[in-house]
Amino acid sequence: MQPHRSRYWLNADPEDPDVFRQQVGAICDLSEQAGRRAEQGIHLVSTDEETGIQALERLYPDIPPGPGRVQLREYEYIRHGTLCLTANLEIWCSGIIAPTLGPTRTEADFVAHVEQTVATDPEAGWIFIVDNLNTHQSESLVLWVAQTCGIAEDLGEEGRRGVLKSQKSRASFLSDAGHRIRFVYTPKPTSWLNQIEIWFSILVRKLLRRSSSSSIEDLRARILAFIDYFNRTMAKPIRWLYSVELKLANGTG
Repeated sequence: MQPHRSRYWLNADPEDPDVFRQQVGAICDLSEQAGRRAEQGIHLVSTDEETGIQALERLYPDIPPGPGRVQLREYEYIRHGTLCLTANLEIWCSGIIAPTLGPTRTEADFVAHVEQTVATDPEAGWIFIVDNLNTHQSESLVLWVAQTCGIAEDLGEEGRRGVLKSQKSRASFLSDAGHRIRFVYTPKPTSWLNQIEIWFSILVRKLLRRSSSSSIEDLRARILAFIDYFNRTMAKPIRWLYSVELKLANGTG
């Protein structure tokens, strides 16, 4: 026993357990099918934003570890601003494709990121696993998907009628399985169902926790270099052990 240690957990506490089971099951099934879908020309990607990545420059270099001494890090730093990383984890191989780095996380930023991602294979099918953030269910995203997929139906008007009326109606349209480009939404609050969160933790441990960046541009270059290194040397399919039963039994990630 280690009584001095603790670990956070989050009870999903779904309003409708049956609906929750269906949503969790759909994402688990998709994850298991990633390889087969890739063979069919369909990209299954886990997508999210890592916000507030700070460009911190330590005032003095680290002192490396030695016999009987841990590594020493300077406490004081200069803050050079922050970046938001929007990344896609291609689930079948766990490689990172078409990352976006910018100062903000807006509706327009997310649409531009999705457009940039789809442009890497414009004729393929795309399934994005995302959370329920409002920018992932926006009017702009609906309009872009409709235009890109050649959907000519009347989409209505935001706040008044049709597909564009509400966030719920927009999410229903964006998750339509008949669309070549569609979005699958994780239930609230279940970030542990989105595999990109695993990769974000790798980024923090392997790079951000120990990095010292002299500017936003330096931080951007370091992140992009790490992504390239990760894809070449570290990317491998995540051993996905989650199941509907396990998630419902734990209620957590």
